[in-house]
Amino acid sequence: MSEKRFHKVGRRPYELRLTPDGSAERARGRLPGTKRHWLQWRDVHNPKTLRRERVLVDKKPLWWVIGLSFLVIITPFLPNSLISVVSIFCVYASINVLWTLIIGTAGIFSLATLAVVGASGYIAAAANVYLGVPWPFMLLIGPLAGLVFGAVLAAPSTRLDGLYYALLTMGVAEICRVFVMQLRPLTASGGAITNVDSFIPEDWFLQRPGLLLGFAGAFLLLLGALLVWRLVNSERLGMLLRVAKTSREDEAFAEAIGIDFRRARLLVFVISSAALGVVGAFYAMYFRSISPQIFSLDQLLLLFAMMVIGGLGRAEGAVIGAAVVTIIDKGLITLGPPRIILVALIMIGVTIFAREGLTGARDQFRDFRKRKAGERRAGRTDKGGEAMPEEATDVHDKQELYYRRFNKRLRDRLKELITPELIEEHKRDPLGHHSDALSRVLNYFRRGEMADKYVIHRMIPAEEKFRIMAVSGQRGMPPRVVDDREYTDIKDAYHAVFLLRVNDLLES
Repeated sequence: MSEKRFHKVGRRPYELRLTPDGSAERARGRLPGTKRHWLQWRDVHNPKTLRRERVLVDKKPLWWVIGLSFLVIITPFLPNSLISVVSIFCVYASINVLWTLIIGTAGIFSLATLAVVGASGYIAAAANVYLGVPWPFMLLIGPLAGLVFGAVLAAPSTRLDGLYYALLTMGVAEICRVFVMQLRPLTASGGAITNVDSFIPEDWFLQRPGLLLGFAGAFLLLLGALLVWRLVNSERLGMLLRVAKTSREDEAFAEAIGIDFRRARLLVFVISSAALGVVGAFYAMYFRSISPQIFSLDQLLLLFAMMVIGGLGRAEGAVIGAAVVTIIDKGLITLGPPRIILVALIMIGVTIFAREGLTGARDQFRDFRKRKAGERRAGRTDKGGEAMPEEATDVHDKQELYYRRFNKRLRDRLKELITPELIEEHKRDPLGHHSDALSRVLNYFRRGEMADKYVIHRMIPAEEKFRIMAVSGQRGMPPRVVDDREYTDIKDAYHAVFLLRVNDLLES
């Protein structure tokens, strides 16, 4: 007796599945101060084991934990130069995450991000150097300065948008650079403020313990920026703006459904500016100085390259883009000017081949794979030709394809039943008892979709005048007149509708 062999059909995705106790009460931990859970689990039914399983819906928090843990574990084993690169990466990633809130969530194309960071850093550094304010209070002065500066920048966003606002903010950044360079009483050394107190002891500065302490502070800064992103983008403000994005062109409609998106955008801008003020104060403490270079167009374009490479509107895109550009710009500094060309080439390549940066490449590949699979299914004409190549990319439901295949075979069978004798039979008695062939054809016509379905319209009530029309199938859209011919006999109108449906069947 031959042994039976079973072959696996398809595969289940590799994912973590828990088997909770059905009698136990389910406990859900929430983020402090929010209604969000730490992890999003979903209960599903396993048809094989007939048990309840728990599946992790959103795996992004796990990837964040793995990536950030890897960064913390590997950094102490790096040489001193690379530890500085990792710290600079954390600072740039923090700026990018908060800038993504302004551009992606709030929808305000501001180029004054570094201006907010620089102005806050200058004010905090000046308070420390010239007023003797201790360095811990710099972390309070920075966000206050960023809050005020952000409120000033947010006011024109209610009147200007798009390119005009971008040019305005770029001009503000340049004005700030020129101002600090000409402010001789406070910035006597070429526009820079030096000898700023820091959380890193002076004896440890540029030494390995100081570099590790600086990395710890930069890493906490990145965690804080990600926390601000999470609290803003995933809570009420972010949800309101995501809903209003679809109706931003029609502001009256957004206000009619109760969304004050102007206020929400301004709040996101101000909150992000305050957080950028913390980054500015940390920047001055980490480097023990701050210079007009932070306002330069070079730094702005470098941050913009990070956004383009990583992907706009996503925190992971801001972090990945910052990692790529920082490794090339700071880690490969021995290459010289060609490293900037390398960044430009990567940015152009990502723009050409990736729709939403590196973080959107996975979704883009999935859409490409589905489109190619649809085109292959559409090319199988021997299987029924249920979808045309130009529409195959929009059909992902196999049940819809099976229905189209069945419907085509049914139409081919009904076409064989259309004969002059069958048409004559319907003309003699459209509403009487019919043969089996005519009944099959009429039943198929009656089950047709409502869109473009033919109906008989009585032109004048209580009079025998009829006209054939076709309904749109959409609520609020009136039917259209098929032709201008008027019928005085209801049977002639029924037979005219039958002939129109027969013609459509034969041409399908």
